[in-house]
Amino acid sequence: MNLMQDIKPISYVKTHAADILDQINETHRPIVVTQNGEVKAVIVDPKSYQERETAFKLLKLLAQSEKDIQEGNRVPQKSVFKKMEAKFK
Repeated sequence: MNLMQDIKPISYVKTHAADILDQINETHRPIVVTQNGEVKAVIVDPKSYQERETAFKLLKLLAQSEKDIQEGNRVPQKSVFKKMEAKFK
């Protein structure tokens, strides 16, 4: 990521919206939007956004699984399979 290329003031975003959309959809790099020198938003393409959301959800599931394991909240695999076989017969 060329960070300097990907930081734009809000005034630039307003006047070059179509160009920015083309850029993020082509490069899949986010655009950081500033206002009065402060970061106010990040614009990302839909595919990258969805991929990040999916990854984040998976990480949350893994973290919860790790916590369950540490707290002893688990069920033996054989028990799970027996319940599934009984349910789906």
